[in-house]
Amino acid sequence: MTKKPQPRPQNQSWMDEFSSFSGTEESIESPDQSEENFAELFEASQRQQEIKEGEVVDGTVVAVGSEYATVDIGYKCEGLVPIQEFKDAHGVAHVAVGDVVSVYLERMELENGFMLLSKDKAEIIRAWDEISHACEKDQLVEGTVIAKVKGGLSVDIGVKAFLPGSQIDTKPVKNLDKFLGKKLKFKIIKFNKKRGNIVLSRRAVVAQERELQRAETLSTLQEGMIVSGTVKNITEYGAFIDLGGMDGLLHITDMSWGRIKHPSELFAVGDEIKVKILKYDREKERVSLGLKQVSPNPWDDVEYKFPVGVKVKGKVVSVKDYGAFVELEDGIEGLIHVSEMSWTERVKHPSKLINVGDEVECKVLEVDPKNKRISLGLKQLQQNPWDELEVKFPVGTIIEEGEVKSVTDFGVFIDIGMGIDGLVHISDIAWTKKFAHPSEKYKKGDKLRAVVLGIDKANEKFSLGVKQLERDPWDNIKARYRQGQAIDGLVTKLTDFGAFVEIEEGVEGLVYVSEIADHRIEKPSDALKVGDKVRAEILSIEPKERRIGLSIKQLGRTEERANYDAYVGERSKKTSMGDILGDKLKAALNKGKEDENG
Repeated sequence: MTKKPQPRPQNQSWMDEFSSFSGTEESIESPDQSEENFAELFEASQRQQEIKEGEVVDGTVVAVGSEYATVDIGYKCEGLVPIQEFKDAHGVAHVAVGDVVSVYLERMELENGFMLLSKDKAEIIRAWDEISHACEKDQLVEGTVIAKVKGGLSVDIGVKAFLPGSQIDTKPVKNLDKFLGKKLKFKIIKFNKKRGNIVLSRRAVVAQERELQRAETLSTLQEGMIVSGTVKNITEYGAFIDLGGMDGLLHITDMSWGRIKHPSELFAVGDEIKVKILKYDREKERVSLGLKQVSPNPWDDVEYKFPVGVKVKGKVVSVKDYGAFVELEDGIEGLIHVSEMSWTERVKHPSKLINVGDEVECKVLEVDPKNKRISLGLKQLQQNPWDELEVKFPVGTIIEEGEVKSVTDFGVFIDIGMGIDGLVHISDIAWTKKFAHPSEKYKKGDKLRAVVLGIDKANEKFSLGVKQLERDPWDNIKARYRQGQAIDGLVTKLTDFGAFVEIEEGVEGLVYVSEIADHRIEKPSDALKVGDKVRAEILSIEPKERRIGLSIKQLGRTEERANYDAYVGERSKKTSMGDILGDKLKAALNKGKEDENG
């Protein structure tokens, strides 16, 4: 423990002190030196008389102990300062002999002969004086944020001061913790020394600094410049960037060469980023910014990176009804159209095969840098079954048993295996019979025979026919029928203009309404009905048009003429008058009998 210096006796005056130094003649070397010593003692005595309790004075550390530091302030006795007042937050005392410190005189003399001094109180008093001066001169003060308190922050500016939450910044602050421990500048907006009340504002300082930054930024800003900024606010359509006192808008379309759904995918409030000045309106003080423009446009050399025919890998980033978008690299996307996903499967929606987030391998089909489009194919990396189809099922091949996979308005699809369906068009079901819908003859699951009519590999069409398994009845129609021939048929259909008559299976002729009877009829149904058996004469045969013209009326006339001709011919063979009179007599007698019976 450091030994405390012994104090001077309390009743010793400055004259006694002087006598102790001048007790012998040997101690005085000359009259001049004697006068100087006297002057010093006198000045020291004057200082001692001026020192009072409650004052702040400077002193020199003369000794350091475990509990106190002894400080000489030029008085008749030294003072003691608690060593605790020299310790930092870690408990380490920062004091050494010879240090000059400001102290507050609490008590002139203690029982042990020392004065009681305080370094902390001296600092507080001087701080209040400095704060008072700064307040009068409207000057800024510097302090450290030490704690969160109700309604704001507590700040150490030499003494504790209050910083309201509304005065922390020019905008509302949600997280106060980020200010703890920071050394900042403040403006005093309220000062009451008696009550020890000090209220600070950082908002005014920030506003002033921001205005100075704004003026400097406006004077240097130019279109095309690349500048640094801080993300200030994020919206759905973009982000506002603080360029230094003024804000610029970074629209979402200018953030990335690639696809982003929301700006928050790229950065957060407070991030430091480099942006390019795209447009600067000095009059309105509006700035448009670009982030993607800071880096090269990836589409500039896309033809060299992704040439047609190359295999590529990418991530599915979007799925639409018509296809899936695949990101090949940042800013480069290609489209796999739904028609390029499978050789055989009819993909109703891309999500049946791939989903967002899938890693896929595909082939580059087409590159259009101008319109920023890349066409990709998924099926091109698989064996094309259409190549094998031409070998396995050449045109003319008869498929003995195909299963009806689906029935549509225009035909039926037949499953032949290999994942490929063949189409029997409604017109290729029968040579002559007309169907309103294929379902009149086929249903799903039916088995049928068909012949291969054509293979269109480019358009992926496989045409089949059923009627082609049989000979077209119209090919030799004139060999079986002739003009003027009488035929029997069945009425199958009535229309406003005539009646269709089936003369054999699959072959129909038409009797126009004017050819039904000798007398005038308004419509075919007045004389005929479906299912009637009729006899008619063939008026015309047109194989190419698949038409046969019939006439019931004409057949009657023809038969009547034939009967008459037969009658005349028979009569011409009878040459005698007796034969002629005999015939007439017989006819008259027969008529008479009919009349009597009638």
